[in-house]
Amino acid sequence: MAGRVNKSPLCAREGKIYIDGTLVADSCKFQLYVTPKVWEGKTLSEKGTNRRWIGYDITGTLEQWKTTNLWKKKVLDYIKTGKTPEFKIQGICEDKNSDYYDKNKGDSVTAIGCVITGKIALMDLDTDGDVVKDSIEFGAKDLA
Repeated sequence: MAGRVNKSPLCAREGKIYIDGTLVADSCKFQLYVTPKVWEGKTLSEKGTNRRWIGYDITGTLEQWKTTNLWKKKVLDYIKTGKTPEFKIQGICEDKNSDYYDKNKGDSVTAIGCVITGKIALMDLDTDGDVVKDSIEFGAKDLA
């Protein structure tokens, strides 16, 4: 008889985010993706297409409630120095009540050389809103 799977699926709420070693206590969503760069080609006598990975692109999004002016500081530092700000962002998943944790004892990934690639809100005022959320898109050089 086959075993049972997914009786306790992984909860996305159980995790932590660190930026350059500092816990982001106001984080509310973190997504990290790898998109393979794929070469495609055909050879004689084959009807199908051959594919292989020849590289990758690492991208992500970090959403957090605005409780600091970290991103504004990084923009002003860049304007002052001309040096692109880079970060190390670590995500830790630790839903101890999940099948995933039972099998893997949690999960962790660190994105290295993260550079912001999207818009950075310096000020966000709105009569319809009650709290401000930053959403930062970034690209990374490597994973650890």
